[in-house]
Amino acid sequence: MRIRDEIPGDEAAIYTLTKIAFAPVEMSDGSEPQIVDRLREGGNLVLSLVAVEEDQIVGHIAFSPVTLSSSQGHWFGLGPVSVQPARQRAGIGRQLIEKGLERLRSLDAAGCVLLGDPTYYGRFGFSSPGDLTYGEVPTEYMLALAFQTERAKGEVLYASAFGG
Repeated sequence: MRIRDEIPGDEAAIYTLTKIAFAPVEMSDGSEPQIVDRLREGGNLVLSLVAVEEDQIVGHIAFSPVTLSSSQGHWFGLGPVSVQPARQRAGIGRQLIEKGLERLRSLDAAGCVLLGDPTYYGRFGFSSPGDLTYGEVPTEYMLALAFQTERAKGEVLYASAFGG
């Protein structure tokens, strides 16, 4: 398996992968494939990586800019991240996340935020600062990883592609 940047022509495979990866997710409203497309169309898909195995895309991760109401610097949001259901729990998501975070650091990003499971994302260094908010989401699920000295705080404003 190799990880590479998304290239023209990957769009349909990423859409299909994201759709099937999120289909069984109870918390999903099914909008994740459209979010990725809208991020791309709006110029907000800053980093889009795919995992390729035997010329098939088996994983994808998206990063887009976010604004934090009480933090400075260039912050990014992680997500959605998708892995082919038959290939889940094989380390593909982990590799995509690690490579993506490495690339964000090289862009002089202040850090990365996400809405997710603290237990899973804690292994990558994400934690809940307690004062990072996104609508009515409980603060323990709003996670951040600071790359520089300033920590994440305030309301998270995602790109309009997320519909909020």
